[in-house]
Amino acid sequence: MSEIVRSRIDATLDSLPESPGNGTMNMESHQAHKKHSRRTHKGLRRISGVAIAAAVLGMTVFASGFVSPAMADSLRSIPLVGSLFSSIEADMGLRTAGNEGLTTTVDHSFAYQDVKFKVLETVYDGTRAAFLVHVTAPNLNQGMYDNGRDIVKLSSGVENVFFDVNGSRPDSGLFYSSAGANEPDTLLFEQVIPADHTRAIPDQFEAKVKLTLQGIDHQFELTVPFTKSTTDTHNVQPNSTIENDLYTVTVNKAEVTPITTRLTASIALKGKDTLSNKEEKQLREIRFAVYDDQGRQLTALSGEGMYEANQLNWESIYATTAKDVKYLVVKPFKVKDDFAEDIKDNQFIKGMEMKIQLP
Repeated sequence: MSEIVRSRIDATLDSLPESPGNGTMNMESHQAHKKHSRRTHKGLRRISGVAIAAAVLGMTVFASGFVSPAMADSLRSIPLVGSLFSSIEADMGLRTAGNEGLTTTVDHSFAYQDVKFKVLETVYDGTRAAFLVHVTAPNLNQGMYDNGRDIVKLSSGVENVFFDVNGSRPDSGLFYSSAGANEPDTLLFEQVIPADHTRAIPDQFEAKVKLTLQGIDHQFELTVPFTKSTTDTHNVQPNSTIENDLYTVTVNKAEVTPITTRLTASIALKGKDTLSNKEEKQLREIRFAVYDDQGRQLTALSGEGMYEANQLNWESIYATTAKDVKYLVVKPFKVKDDFAEDIKDNQFIKGMEMKIQLP
């Protein structure tokens, strides 16, 4: 737990009134907050088009398990507690947004019969729009949802999710998952804004998020407000190219915010005008690992590829590691399986790394 979140929890606990039957919170309960252990959940996400592995975000939140439900509800409703995004372990970009005050608190609720969706918090940096939604339903218990036929995870019970902005609906890039073991009834959504949509979206907008739940014949529509929280964006077009006997690799563009990094790059097969199915597969198994100026790998979130003549063009989305990165190092590597986060030295294509200086 970050020092910011811990200090806000302590301040909140000190400000809470005494319980009628039990007196003030004892020292053991207070210390339980400080000793709370974390667990991180990781998984896979896929997008349409050329498949790419991407890490499902893990999150841990303090307000459950070691205080009464009434106390947890009180903590959750007090703004002093801070951003839930600060607790995300698997995405340094969203965690930075929470720690640096780049998120917006929201209190919008949408209900149908006895099912309620409550939008808690949002963050938007021009590339990603992420938001947290708490779900309440009688057939939902600790993240397990009874759809009438089976009991599934809440995230698996969500279907047909659409993200509309000013009547425009991106055809890919929408992901969602559980917010973590300590907030099992809360969902984390994020929409990657396609590069050709970014100029059409204003710094402040309301998205219409439509979704259905299994077993309920109703489409929920959530109005989610977003405010762009950072103007500290680096846009570089290095058009850097490096080649060996087999491949030509080019980094065309990098767009870096304190939260998200978007990289546009391509890899071409030398001596070819067009690609056979086998050659397309050969290029599809090459991805780009990105590191910051401190040698930290940026977490790969999603990506999309398109073949053109003898090359494969990639647009990849990564979580930014810090708000003051001076340069990036891009390293092509060969994928051994569908999860590309743990890369071994023998997977890198030797001699083809490129340094991209940021202004």
